[in-house]
Amino acid sequence: MVLAASLAPYAPLPWIVHGPDGLRLLEHKSGPAEHSLGRLKGFHGQMGMFVRALSYMMSHGSDGLRQVAEDAVLNANYLRVKLQDVLSVAFPGTCMHEVLFDDTFLKETGVTTLDFAKALIDEGFHPMTMYFPLVVHGAMLIEPTETEGKATLDQFIGALRSLAKRAKAGDESLKAAPIHAPRRRLDETLAARKPVLVWREPAQAEAAE
Repeated sequence: MVLAASLAPYAPLPWIVHGPDGLRLLEHKSGPAEHSLGRLKGFHGQMGMFVRALSYMMSHGSDGLRQVAEDAVLNANYLRVKLQDVLSVAFPGTCMHEVLFDDTFLKETGVTTLDFAKALIDEGFHPMTMYFPLVVHGAMLIEPTETEGKATLDQFIGALRSLAKRAKAGDESLKAAPIHAPRRRLDETLAARKPVLVWREPAQAEAAE
């Protein structure tokens, strides 16, 4: 857990404290931890998530929450309408805050859902949720937040339309995407069979090989 200095005294127990004799475990509300909110039990769940959610709701109020909900639904349906002629919508009709596409538009292109999503990284966008929900083959689930404006959505739409056009034109480079990212696509089979669990400096790693 990483906290600002102003919040650190109230962090939940236990604490690991650096002392003159090394590390020690602080489990009770005393001494430096006298202002701690105490130990969290398992049934409390993700406390940080609850605090953020409550802060968000209180900062917006009832009218604000209605507005952000409506904006999220509006944004998702804007994407659906603007992309339905080039991507394949999994279910017809108005959606809620998420729009779901499948991989039908990629049929016979040789490009997979994974290829298409990875290519979005080269366009400067985080990939959508892939292969979920499981009831839709090649699912691509896009959930634009309520904070996205029309200009950003239009830029995102343009990137998706461009990628769809490239896929249908047989652009083989999509299968190697991302190309321009600092890290290329991992070999998932090799990563599963020979995981690297210990980090070593590059020079030491090369010497060991």
